[in-house]
Amino acid sequence: IHDEESLQDRLDFLTKQKDDLEAAMRKLEEIIRKINRTCRDRFQETFTEVRSHFQEMFRMLFGGGKADLFLEDDRDILESGVEIIARPPGKEPRALSLLSGGEKVLTAVALLFAIFKTKPSPFCILDEVDAALDEANIGRFCSVVEEFLDRSQFIIITHSKRTMSIADQMYGVTMQEPGVSTRVSVKFESKEAEGEASAVA
Repeated sequence: IHDEESLQDRLDFLTKQKDDLEAAMRKLEEIIRKINRTCRDRFQETFTEVRSHFQEMFRMLFGGGKADLFLEDDRDILESGVEIIARPPGKEPRALSLLSGGEKVLTAVALLFAIFKTKPSPFCILDEVDAALDEANIGRFCSVVEEFLDRSQFIIITHSKRTMSIADQMYGVTMQEPGVSTRVSVKFESKEAEGEASAVA
């Protein structure tokens, strides 16, 4: 009898634990469903906005052409991949892998700035992004960067004089004496700022 009572107590305890776990599991599953619903809605809304901005930025950077973003699986957008189709001016629509190096760079920059336009970030680091671009494309790249300067700060690593020309400050390393590297920093002032300074003085 004593053993039976002990086993019954143990069974009651384990049954209660099981019921608690099942209730917690049901609650977690409901929370996961709610989070997934919210994520799907927000992702769809953001994706639509980024897609629209991407088309606009692509045309701006290429001086024409068309580009688009597609979800590979509309049924499960949270697990779906994103396909990029680009058609530079005068070319057939093609997958990103078939574009030239410069075209890939401009397409990636268009996507980056489309995301920035949707959800601005306080700063961005671009490392040798313009290396594969010719002068005309670097000019368009710089124009787009200048459009975003009011909402984001850019740190650009570059060897392009055209890209350097839009900077407010420059940092670099020079070797005036053989074997001795020296860090250099230069701060630029715009004509308006100089005029204001002289007016105040």
